[in-house]
Amino acid sequence: MNLLITGGTGFVGKKLVKKLTSLEYHTYILTRTPKEFSNTEYTSYITFDDIQSLPAIHGVINLAGESLFGYWTKEKKERIKSSRLEITQKLIDLLTNLNQKPEVFISGSAVGFYGISDEVIFTEETEKPGNDFLADVVVEWEKTAKQAEELNVRTVFARFGVILGREGGALPLMSLPTKLFVGGRVGKGEQWTSWIHIDDVVDLILFALQNKNISGPLNVTSPHPVRNKEFNQILAKTLRRPYWFPTPGPLVRMVTGEMSQLVLKGQYVMPNKALDYGFTFNYPTLEMALNQVFSRVKKN
Repeated sequence: MNLLITGGTGFVGKKLVKKLTSLEYHTYILTRTPKEFSNTEYTSYITFDDIQSLPAIHGVINLAGESLFGYWTKEKKERIKSSRLEITQKLIDLLTNLNQKPEVFISGSAVGFYGISDEVIFTEETEKPGNDFLADVVVEWEKTAKQAEELNVRTVFARFGVILGREGGALPLMSLPTKLFVGGRVGKGEQWTSWIHIDDVVDLILFALQNKNISGPLNVTSPHPVRNKEFNQILAKTLRRPYWFPTPGPLVRMVTGEMSQLVLKGQYVMPNKALDYGFTFNYPTLEMALNQVFSRVKKN
């Protein structure tokens, strides 16, 4: 099975490609700098100019996009939005021009679609989006990807939560205060964190790739969200550090600007579709996930 992947050299992409190649999928990874990478038996690095010479593509996985981390200047916010819309539209244009359409298009998305709440439980059945910047970005992102449905391509919107892993994502930044012995709740600590272990992200994408009944929104989150104060308590216990030094919300806003909403606000998201179709999480609880992520740390 031949797969075309954007974002294949990023945090999630590298893990996903490793898993796919171990299963003997051939992955064609779109990148602006293919010469920086080495092709192998099951992995090829290509540009858009190379696509016409490829064999039939059976699936497309879109993981590209500007990182959310960093001070949200006007220019940063524009890059967050444009990077997602532009690459997704390029892929739609590509699919339109292919004589043989792929079977499935899995496009990255985010739980930011739902907006912010400390009380509401969001599932894939939730149709009304939030009214903040991230929700607006995700709505347009999914609207762009949805054009694949008009081409009779099964389309999945992978709404990622906070992804936990050693090599990237939010956890290295989130765990830094705790590692420095100044860990504690952030702000009021009541905001929900809908998280997921990186291995479950990879397996759930693969699950969606293989399960022809899955389409539309797919919440890529653990079935057990936690509040920020609980997250940091479990993190402190895992790292064998104290939990006692709360970080004031105004300080977070001053340092990170509008990006502070990623830390100070959140949403309770349930992966109902994954559960309904029988997906089994490797790390359903935060204790299990953090123990695995920091297993090397604890042994040192």
